[in-house]
Amino acid sequence: MNMKILLPYKVFNETGNVKSIVAETSAGSYGLLPQRLDFAASLVPGIFTYETDAGGVHYLALDEGVMIKAGRQVLVSVRNAVEGTDLGKLHEAVEKEFLNQDSEEKNVRSLLAKMESGLMHNLEKLHNE
Repeated sequence: MNMKILLPYKVFNETGNVKSIVAETSAGSYGLLPQRLDFAASLVPGIFTYETDAGGVHYLALDEGVMIKAGRQVLVSVRNAVEGTDLGKLHEAVEKEFLNQDSEEKNVRSLLAKMESGLMHNLEKLHNE
């Protein structure tokens, strides 16, 4: 199979000769082989595993998203992904990534609150004139 993992802002991974895939769905863990019928599945945050002919087993930590299989093409679209070769190191990478992401989200929320406050102040001044 040929697999492509998409993030909102880039292609995260594009891999050929994928022999098997295991993903976490809302109905539980789901295995996928090349002969499987076409389908679509909703992914939940979890560990995504795939095996290739050349490189062995690969692990990804994925955020929520969707996986679609059509023929020999597998398309995975998620909000965020972190790749790791070892599950222990992947756990550390996920913690680091999400801590950084939480900090960025707090900064964005603070900036939006300041912008809203400024907009309301300017609207009030315009209304009083």
